Amino acid sequence: MKIKHNIIFLTVTALLIISCGKKETPAEKPEVKTEKAEAGHEEGPQTIASLTEEQMKSVGISLGTVEMKELTSTIKANGLLRVPNNNKATVTSLYGGVIKTLNVQVGSLVKKGQVIATIANPEFIQLQEEYLNANSRITYAEQEYRRQRELFDNDAGAKKNLQSADAELKTLRTRRASLLRQLQMMGISPGKVNNSNMRSGLVITAPISGTVSSISAQIGSYVDVSSPVAEIIDNNSIHLDLQVFEKDLPRMKIGQIVHFKLTNNPETEYDAMVYSVGSSFENESKTVSVHGTVTGNKAGLIDGMNITGIVSLDKNTTPAVPTEAIVEADGKYYVFIRTDKKAEEHEEEASGDGEKNKAAAGESPKHQEKMVNFEKVEVVKGTSDMGYTAITPVSAIPADARIVVKGAFFVNAKLSNSGGHEH
Repeated sequence: MKIKHNIIFLTVTALLIISCGKKETPAEKPEVKTEKAEAGHEEGPQTIASLTEEQMKSVGISLGTVEMKELTSTIKANGLLRVPNNNKATVTSLYGGVIKTLNVQVGSLVKKGQVIATIANPEFIQLQEEYLNANSRITYAEQEYRRQRELFDNDAGAKKNLQSADAELKTLRTRRASLLRQLQMMGISPGKVNNSNMRSGLVITAPISGTVSSISAQIGSYVDVSSPVAEIIDNNSIHLDLQVFEKDLPRMKIGQIVHFKLTNNPETEYDAMVYSVGSSFENESKTVSVHGTVTGNKAGLIDGMNITGIVSLDKNTTPAVPTEAIVEADGKYYVFIRTDKKAEEHEEEASGDGEKNKAAAGESPKHQEKMVNFEKVEVVKGTSDMGYTAITPVSAIPADARIVVKGAFFVNAKLSNSGGHEH
C-alpha cells in the first residue's frame, strides 16, 4: 500500500514538471523576436531629414533647382607685385657738391623734370668762367684769322701764320662747345652767363614721374655721381608676377584675366591681364613666372607686396547650384533635395500606436504639423564662380527636383541631431 502511494506521488510530480516546461517555452519566443527586431533595426547612416514648415521659415530655408551655368575654370597661384626697372629711377647729381636744399619727402608725388634738390660747388663758377674766357678768346682768334688771311692773300704773310691762326680758332671753338654742353647739363643757360650772373649751384631734377620711395641725402651732405640722392618709383606701371606650377603651364595664355587679392588685405579684389608667360623655371621651385598688367584700380598697391591670384580659364556650361547649397560631411559633399520618402517607418508606427492608446484612454490626439522631408544626396564639386559651384551627382537627381539652396547647413544639422533615435 505504501509502495502504491509513492508511485502516485511520482506520477503527479512528473506531470507538473512537463506542464511547467510547456508554459515556459512560449515566454521565450517574444525575446527571440525582440532580438531579431533589434538586430533588424541596425541600419546605415540616416539620409532623410524632416522639418516642419515653421522650422523652415524660422531658419530661412529656400528651395531652388539645379541650373545650367556658364562657369569659368580657374588656377590658383601665388606671386608678388613688381614695378619694371624702366619705371624706377635713382636720382643722382652729374657733379659733386654740397646739398643746399631738399624739396621732397618720402611719399611725395613728383613729375619728370621737377626740382628735387640743389647743390653748390665753387667748381661750377670756374666752368662758367672758362666759358666766358673761351668766348673772348674766340673773338680775338677770329680777328687774327681774318688778318692772316688778308696778308696771305696779298702775299704779305706766311702761310704758316695763317694755318696757326686757323688751328687756334678751331681749338677754341671746340672748347667752347664742350663748356656750353656742360653748362646745359648743369641746368645753366649759356646765353645768360655773364660776369655779373654766375651761379654757384645747380639743381637736381626728377628723371621720371612717380612717388619718392626713399631719400639718401640730407642738407649739408656731400654728394657725387656715385651717391644717390633719392629713389622714385612709378607705381602706375606696377604688374604682378605669378608663380605657376609646371602642370598648369599648358593652360596659361596671353590675355587671360587674373583676379588677385593682397595677402595682408584680402578684402579688396584687383584685376590684371596676362601679357607674358615665362619660358624658364625660377630657381629650384619648379615654377614659371607669368606676368600680368594690373588694370583698373591700383590704389594701395606697392612694389614687393605678396598676392594670391585666380587665373580664369575657359568657360563651360555645366549643372550648378549656389555654393551655400553644398554641405561637407566626412570628407564628402552633399546637397538636400525635397522628397516624399519617410524618415523612419518604425517611428511612425510607434507614434500611431501612441495615438491609438491615447484615443483608447479617452484622450484627444494632438494636431499633427505638416512635415517636409529632405534627402541627402552625395555630389562631386567642380568649378566655383560668381557664387555658383558646378556639381556632378553620384546618384541621379530628378530634373524637377527641388533643392535646398539656402539653409542647407541647418538641414544637415537637423539630420545630424536626429541620427541617434531612441527605441
